[in-house]
Amino acid sequence: QCPGIKPLCLDLADWDATEAAVGAAGPFELLVNNAAVAMLQPFLEVTRAALERSLDVNFGAVLHVSQIVARQMIAQGVPGAIVNVSSQASQRALRDHAVYCSTKSALDMLSKVMAMELGPHKIRVNTVNPTVVMTDMGRINWSDPQKSAAMINRIPLGKFAEVDDVVNSILFLLSDKSAMTTGSSLMVDGGFLVS
Repeated sequence: QCPGIKPLCLDLADWDATEAAVGAAGPFELLVNNAAVAMLQPFLEVTRAALERSLDVNFGAVLHVSQIVARQMIAQGVPGAIVNVSSQASQRALRDHAVYCSTKSALDMLSKVMAMELGPHKIRVNTVNPTVVMTDMGRINWSDPQKSAAMINRIPLGKFAEVDDVVNSILFLLSDKSAMTTGSSLMVDGGFLVS
């Protein structure tokens, strides 16, 4: 749909390959960090593999890709915007989500630090924090009607988010319409966090 976009397929946990591929792909003005994994396990059963993979993808990849892109923006002297896709789980404990909640909380704080340090370079950094989104990953983790009903009952709008709900929020944060917004988290949760 967008002929000017060239996808790069790589393992973001491989910092050398990521540096080479993303570094050669610029220049950039906008960045959306959306890669994530949700390896759900009860706290007492969290495995080292799940922890390491989640930290690599949900936190480390965002830090690294943002470094590469922000350095290019600064070198070119252009203003920019970065949006990191976080989650309502960064602010509310969820059963079997010990690692996921923790990595998303870390992502929220990383985004605030990025906003503070990159602001003088006219680079804005924000997060969107959606509820469950009906992506493939969302369907896998929330396909059990008993599990999903308990969550939906806590959402005042009574439904999970669709992809467009999140995309529209990201587009707002990337646009000049949010020119004075940085270091913020935009909840796309149907009111989950107020219930």
